Order: sequence, then structure tokens, then C-alpha cells
Amino acid sequence: MTEPAITPELIASHGLKPDEYQRILEIIGRAPTFTELGIFSAMWNEHCSYKSSKKWLRTLPTTGPQVICGPGENAGVVDIGDGQAVIFKMESHNHPSYIEPHQGAATGVGGILRDVFTMGARPIAAMNSLSFGVPEHPKTSHLVKGVVEGVGSYGNAFGVPTVGGEVRFHRSYNGNCLVNAFAAGLADADKIFYSVASGVGMPVVYLGAKTGRDGVGGATMASAEFDDTIEEKRPTVQVGDPFTEKRLLEACLELMASGAVISIQDMGAAGLTCSAVEMGDKGGLGIKLQLDDVPQREAHMTAYEMMLSESQERMLMVLKPELEDVARAIFVKWDLDFAIVGETIPEDRFLILHGNEIKADLPLSKLSSSAPEYDRPWVETPAAAPLGDVPAIGAIAGLRALIGSPSYAQKAWVYEQYDSMVMADTVVAPGAGAGVVRVHGTGKALAFTSDVTPRYVKANPVEGGKQAVAEAYRNLCAVGARPLATTDNLNFGNPEKPEIMGQFVGAIKGIGAAVAALDMPIVSGNVSLYNETDGSGILPTPTIGAVGILANLDELIAGRPMAGDAAVLIGAAGSHLGQSAVLAEMFGIEAGDAPAVDLAAEKKHGEFLRANRKLVRAATDLADGGLALAAFEMAEGAGLGVTLAAGDAPALFGEDQARYLVATANPDALVAAGQAAGVPVSVVGRFGGDVVDFGGDKASLADLSNLYRTAFAKAVA
Repeated sequence: MTEPAITPELIASHGLKPDEYQRILEIIGRAPTFTELGIFSAMWNEHCSYKSSKKWLRTLPTTGPQVICGPGENAGVVDIGDGQAVIFKMESHNHPSYIEPHQGAATGVGGILRDVFTMGARPIAAMNSLSFGVPEHPKTSHLVKGVVEGVGSYGNAFGVPTVGGEVRFHRSYNGNCLVNAFAAGLADADKIFYSVASGVGMPVVYLGAKTGRDGVGGATMASAEFDDTIEEKRPTVQVGDPFTEKRLLEACLELMASGAVISIQDMGAAGLTCSAVEMGDKGGLGIKLQLDDVPQREAHMTAYEMMLSESQERMLMVLKPELEDVARAIFVKWDLDFAIVGETIPEDRFLILHGNEIKADLPLSKLSSSAPEYDRPWVETPAAAPLGDVPAIGAIAGLRALIGSPSYAQKAWVYEQYDSMVMADTVVAPGAGAGVVRVHGTGKALAFTSDVTPRYVKANPVEGGKQAVAEAYRNLCAVGARPLATTDNLNFGNPEKPEIMGQFVGAIKGIGAAVAALDMPIVSGNVSLYNETDGSGILPTPTIGAVGILANLDELIAGRPMAGDAAVLIGAAGSHLGQSAVLAEMFGIEAGDAPAVDLAAEKKHGEFLRANRKLVRAATDLADGGLALAAFEMAEGAGLGVTLAAGDAPALFGEDQARYLVATANPDALVAAGQAAGVPVSVVGRFGGDVVDFGGDKASLADLSNLYRTAFAKAVA
């Protein structure tokens, strides 16, 4: 097969700008082959190289006494005591999920699970954060159904509990949904596996499923905006097989226990290219690959296709040669491919051979660490105009607008399609704040949450970035967990637009300030840019995944209110309606500033709640929808009515931060504890009966509950 001529059009179709191509010519001193062009395209695209974001990611706090391994590996590693570690990461599969929702979402789950078990961890929990266009958009219903099915089918078949997440709807996602997948696993802290290759002449081994043509160019596609050629991109979406991945997990963990592994890396974005280059670059070594030895499931594959295929369920490792027979026997037993496809070499070369021809011969270090890095121009997001006068908001009418909207209605339609109980360690399942999973064989438990409020980030990127971290912190505190660390999934539009880059920079500043103040360092993450269609970008959506620990299950706050319990507010009374959910849902108003985040108050109030957990039967943080939505959700989950003294809109629907609502049988003791600690604590109502009464405006619980429980399915039916 003759290779295509390297033309300006071919270069552009590979996502490379003319000046980037010029840089390639300078590095190698000649025109690249077609395969070499593909390799540069894969390694230098935004998805793999972080060329627009690296400068700012370096400013994030990533260390702490609890951090064993921060960003730069497949996933972050955090100490949870007793010689154990939790390994976790969040990553996007946005573009593939818009093109082919079921497989896009399924392979997003598969990829994040591999990131975790390639480090030696057994996955114990998954979450997802999903953003879709408005329900009336012709594509939304198809996307919601496909994505939820894809997430569920892969996670359920693989056998990992899905314990949390979020689903939102907004017109900015009409042409570009977001699918952010999170996974966490457990490992012994002294048995973590890394991707740094070492030793010269060591065998490079291909593990797992065979290579096909699915996903060729997927990483490049993920680094481009969408336009009306979207249907042509369908072949760039990978196809997943969770049963093969389950076998791969067991084989890899057995392989790691055998002592045969020097380094190991999953084949994710850009497949064989990225995994080989990253292992070699981290170890200061070259890699020579013989593609004739790569297991293939399709005939006549070219070097270009093999190097850029993103076929799923594959790993690459550097092996101790004396244990080759032991390692091979493990993979034969699990009915998976095991093939020596190359070796480590001392020279700084990435040498690709196929059919006795050299298809690529490149300086390996220049592919990874010398990728372009941009200090893109950015402009600060202008301060939001004051909110001004707002229409009258009836207490119950406002509540109805919220619970009848798919963004705030009950999400049982989604999470009931996920297996949350597989492995039998789930303590708190989806639908009630942070998910909680027992650390098997111990008294400990881990809590998981994922949070962001995109409209805040758009109005005020710094405060919005802070708020995403603060809400994650509160969700962990609300189940009694001590927050440990975070992962981020930074979803933005086109970074070549200074106003979009300004949103990114502002959000990073806010996130950095918050994780430092709340002692939740960022240990892993993912950046997803170019989330635009026909020039229209998504709301900036920097999702924060967070993990907390309960030293024992006695610390868990997971009860439900009982009739007669007082409803007690920790934090100030509500006042801030700017960018509030109630204005957006009732009137389509997205105006005013985001609520200010007082990080010192966040820490103080969270610590106060955890210190006084013995006085608390149930707790939730206050976020979207303010006191009204929190009180309704808490009461409805217990099958109770609730009465709040407040009837005015700011007190009910204000989204001021650093606040929790708790149910207690002993409100006097809690108020007194607040006075002693200098924390505002006030009785705001009572749980019981069968009516929801906000300041005298009433409706039956049964009527509201029916709306709350059916609105989501109706919206996406």
C-alpha cells in the first residue's frame, strides 16, 4: 500500500498547525513518513500533550502528607493508613459519547478502570458526571439513553459498583454532551505499579485484546471542535468489551503478584503510540517495536493504523525476561493475548518496524516532553452585573419549578440502571449525597463525590472553581467523612479564544485556592478542551471528584429524619439569588454574580459538623436550590412532610455557601455547640406530617413527591 503524500490538507486533518509541522521538520531534519505524521499528531494533540493547559496545571497544589503519587501517572495514589492506598482518577469521553453514545460512554468507563488497575489496584467504586442539552433538543433523549446504558452495561458487567455522580441539562451542551467517568481502587501502599521503563534490552510486551481499526485517530478527534461532518467521525469511536476487561484485570493483578512487571501502562488515547512513548520517556530509554508481532483482529492493517488504533482492553508492559514463561502462562490461562512486540533500547529513538521496513524512526523524548507548550492569550472574565429586580417567587411554586426540572428531579431512572451493590461493600448507594464504600476486611470506609456548578463558573470562574471544590468538601463532610484529596476533569471550549482561556485560568486559580485551604490536593485529572460545535462552546465545567475517609463506620452520618426532628441550619441564612437554580428554572434567568465562597468558613463549618455528628441524625449540604430543595429532598427521602418558618425567596432559595441542613432530636445541644464554636446554628423548621409548608405556603407531600419522582423519566422519555 502506497502511503499518502504529506500535503498541507493532510497535516491540517491531523490537527497540526503549520508552525507545529515546521517544528517537526526541524526536529527530524526531513519530511515525516505518513506513520510518523500520525505519531506526532497523536502525541502533540491537546488530549495527550495538554499543550494549552500545562502552564496552569503546574500551579495546582498536588502534595500533602497523604499523597503517595500525584499527577503524571495513570492515576493518583493517596494513603489511607494501615499500609493501604486509594488510587483514583476522573477522565472525559465527551466527543466519542456525542458521536456514538453507548460505546462512547462504555469505553470511557473501561478506560478509567484500566487507569486504576494498571497501577496495581482492584477497582472498588465508579462515578460519572453527565451534562446534556435541553430535553426538548432532538438529540438529547437519544444521548441520555445511550450514555446511561453504556455506563451501566460496562460497569455492571465488569463488576464495579457505581456509587455516585450527577446529571445536568443546559442548552450549551446541545451539540456537545459531557461524559466524565471516575474510578477508584484499593492497593497495598508498597505494591503500586508505575509506568517508568527501566533496563536496556528488556522485552516490551503487548497484553489483552487484539488490535483492530476502531478508534484510529480518536485522540485527535477529541482535540477538535465539532461541525457538520460529525457523522464521518463515527469510526474514531472505540468499541468496548467489559468481560474481556474483567479477565484483563484479573490477569494483570496476578501478573503483578508474580514479580514479572518492570513497568506497565494501559493503552488509552493514541493506543500503542502513547503507551510506548510515555514508558520510554519516563525511563530515559528508547523503544523499538516490531508490528508484525502485534496481535491483530483485522487483515492487512498498516503501521499507521496499528500505532493509532484505540482498540480497548489492551496493556503494554516492560517485562523481567527471566519470568517470561510465568507471565505468558498467566495470560494463556485467562485466554488473553501475550506477545513480545519490541524491546527497550539505550538510544533516544522510537523505532517502528513493519514487514521488514522502517515505518518510523523518531527521537522518542521529543514526542512527549518536547511537545509544544502554549501560553495562550487570555482575558479575565468581566465582573457580572448585579442581579437587579427579580420576579416574585412563590415558595411552593419555586419548589415545583425545581423538582419538576430534569436537572433537580430525582435521578432514580439513571442510577437504577447501575449496579451499586456488586462486591457487597456499598454502604451508601446513589441518590443520597456522597457514595460510601466499605474498605473490605477493615472497619474503614471511603466516600466519593463529584461536583461542579457550571453557571457559577461562567459568571465568575474564580468563585465557581472554588465552589466546585467547596461543594465536594461539603458532600464528604455531610456523610461524616474527612476529605482526603481530589481529581479534576476540566471541560472547556476552544482555548484559542482568549475569553475561553480566561475562564480556564480563572477556574484553575479558584480550584487551587480551595484545594489548598481545604487540604484536598489534586492528585490526578484530565483536561478536555474544544468542547464546541459550530463555534458555540459549553458552559465551563471543571468537574471535581473527591475522596474522603471514615476511620470507622461509627462516624457515618447516613440516617433519615424522623417525625418530630428539628430542621437545623449550620451556616448563615440564605440571601444570594444571583445565578440561582430557582431563577434559571422558573424564568430562564441566568444573571448576577456567583455566590462568594469563604474557604475559612467552609473548613470551620465542615469540621463542626463532623465533630458534632453524635447530635445529628441526617445531614445534607446546601447547594443548588438552597434551603428549600435541601429540606424537601431530605424530608421526601424519609417519607415525611417538613415545615420551614421562612417564606421569602432569598431565605428559601438563596445559594449562599458553607451551609448544611441537619435533622436532630436535640436541637438545643447543637445550637449551644454552635455558640461555643463560633458557628452560626439555628433551628429553621421541623420534620413530620404529610405536608410541605414553607412559611404558610403549603402543598401535600404526596403531590410533590409524585412530581419529583416522575419528572426525569418524562423529560427524557
